[in-house]
Amino acid sequence: MKSSKHRTSRMSSLAEDMGLHVPDEAPYRSKLHYLFAQIEKEFEVLYMENLNLQEKLDGFTNKDSLQSCERSTSTNPSAGSNIAPLPVSVCHEEVDTAAGASVVTGNKGFKSKFTSSGGKVKASHKIKAQTSRIVSSFKAQSVVSSAVMREFCGHKDGVWQVAAKVGQPIIGTASADHTACVWGIESGRCLLQYTGHVGSVNSIKFHLNRDLVLTGSGDGTAHIWQAAVNWDVSKKGHSSEEELEDSDGQGDDRDRVDTLRTPLCEFTGPGGHLSVVVAADWLPSMDQVITGSWDRTAILWDVETKEPLQPLSGHDHELTHVSAHPTQRLVVTASRDSTFRLWDFRDPIPGVSVFQGHTESVTSTVFSKDDKVVSGSDDRTVKVWELRNMRSALATIRTDSSVNRLAVSNAGIIAIPHDNRQIRLFD
Repeated sequence: MKSSKHRTSRMSSLAEDMGLHVPDEAPYRSKLHYLFAQIEKEFEVLYMENLNLQEKLDGFTNKDSLQSCERSTSTNPSAGSNIAPLPVSVCHEEVDTAAGASVVTGNKGFKSKFTSSGGKVKASHKIKAQTSRIVSSFKAQSVVSSAVMREFCGHKDGVWQVAAKVGQPIIGTASADHTACVWGIESGRCLLQYTGHVGSVNSIKFHLNRDLVLTGSGDGTAHIWQAAVNWDVSKKGHSSEEELEDSDGQGDDRDRVDTLRTPLCEFTGPGGHLSVVVAADWLPSMDQVITGSWDRTAILWDVETKEPLQPLSGHDHELTHVSAHPTQRLVVTASRDSTFRLWDFRDPIPGVSVFQGHTESVTSTVFSKDDKVVSGSDDRTVKVWELRNMRSALATIRTDSSVNRLAVSNAGIIAIPHDNRQIRLFD
């Protein structure tokens, strides 16, 4: 009884200290509920005041942020970074600063990047906008182009690789639909379809001087086949008007695609690969080819005898790519073991060097004409290596997605295809 009276007196004292009027006849539980209700009202009042202050602060901060960004880009748009100078209007657009690339799009305004869905602004973002001279917290976006120069339609499944023929306006494609096609660049038409493989065609390479094509396939073989095309047909465009004029049935001949089923040379048999051939390439002499497979080996073949000359083993996991140097007897092999290897056939006894520059599967390695090696990986990086000194990479391009089979042009432009359906170009 004494304890109960003591608690009641303490609650009454608390109510008196807060300036609240509590009826004397209210029981202990009612007093407690009453006190908490009053506290809740006080918090509601404070909360509404804070919201009003926050809205006023947001208005001043957003205005200052826009002015600060406009001043920084107009005075020194590239200070402290490798990003190329951008126009003042970049403050109202999105910038992709991944790996030093600058791509400007006009999808969303600058202000929306600093506001959440509920219209509230985080203080850290506002401070960053006011103090930073270079805006680096934008979401990475890409320029989307709707201007298609030429579209090549005809494959029934994914296209794994595209190759160009030097000196001729044709390209070749390797597809998972078990076929490879030769296309006229000007007409956009399929000039020749090769159907000799019984598995996915994973790679395609043109011979440098002759009308020959080398393909590697999921059927565990590599083929060389004749790529002689009808140039009269390749120069003719395809239009609906011509179809209407061909009332005598000649339109069917124009739409007919030449099909080739028999290879000139097939690399298989004893000493050959035991699994999928993922890539194949010509050596500079054009009398030998190199193939890479999921059986963890690459094989050097003689074109004339169709016999394997030397197996290249040492990788711990499946190979993902092989590539030959354009002028020297050098080969690089990439593997899912996160390494790539450089094979030197310039001496009677071949040499090999192992490079561990990536942390995940190396998806492709290619040579450039200025004696560099470019490697791409699932670790979202592309690295450029100097052939004369491969101790460390000359440059590293960091991206936001895994890198697929990349390519390097004669002018030194690196085309990087990603898992996120984007292609980025770097010089």
